[in-house]
Amino acid sequence: MTKNRRALGAIATAALATSTLVPAPATASTAGQSAVCSMQLGSITPGGDHTLQTITATPSAGARKVGPKDLYPDGQAHLPTAVRTELVVPAGEQRTGLAVVGVRMYGTSYITDGTGTAIVPGTLKQTLIGGGWDDLHKYVELSHASPGGIERSNVYSLINQFTDGLIARWTVTPTGWKYYTTYGGFSAVKTMVLIGQGSTYDTFLATTNGGALYTVRIPTGAGKPVVTKVRTSTWQSFETLIAEKCGNSGTLLLGIDKDTGAGYLYAVGHANGAATVIKGLGKVPTTFPATDSYFRYFSGGIVLTGA
Repeated sequence: MTKNRRALGAIATAALATSTLVPAPATASTAGQSAVCSMQLGSITPGGDHTLQTITATPSAGARKVGPKDLYPDGQAHLPTAVRTELVVPAGEQRTGLAVVGVRMYGTSYITDGTGTAIVPGTLKQTLIGGGWDDLHKYVELSHASPGGIERSNVYSLINQFTDGLIARWTVTPTGWKYYTTYGGFSAVKTMVLIGQGSTYDTFLATTNGGALYTVRIPTGAGKPVVTKVRTSTWQSFETLIAEKCGNSGTLLLGIDKDTGAGYLYAVGHANGAATVIKGLGKVPTTFPATDSYFRYFSGGIVLTGA
């Protein structure tokens, strides 16, 4: 990975830490819609295993399944992206995603057997993408979608760059990662999560160290990110956010507090700045180990439409 992090856009840190907002009330339609939503939560354990657990908007948590095991060396894998799944015949599914092992990024692909927790022999592939993925990287995501019939893949990373904070973007092509672009001014951001995939943009929810919540819309081509205030406080506890599509234009959002091992669910309406509807659904009745690195399993063809 190139070390030349040239800032092409500047979003002032102050814009991520000021102003006052009044939270919008939840609506009955949002609450009803959230009741049928769920997500497939995954993680990488310190032992290098994958896990899978169904989280529903009730809120409820299914049994945590561990496996496939030993995908990565012990204590080395972190910063996983969402894992894409495709059903295969006669049983099982193919799973594909990215993860950092040490300071190197790898693409991981495998096919599970009918149990979903073991790999069909000979199907595990680990492809080296590149190095340079040191501790400065706080968050990584791969957005692969075909909104409007336009297929594209982009990778994003939130980076602590000395006194600044950067969001980096790559375009993934059949011949490699290209068009590396960085946007400065994000040092106040604690974590992010992808909630919207358009034909020419991706949109993230971002929390700040001070507890504010913002949307960050990043163009996949030319232009600068658009940062919009959603809430001013109370979001600082979450080290990890996981989002899944809920209804036609909403989001089921899981916030994980690694200090306590607790997770809280929210039904988030279509992003609309301070008018965005956010309904707290409650604490998930399970514990989320702080030593795991969390991600979302998603079916191929699913496009996030929360923004």
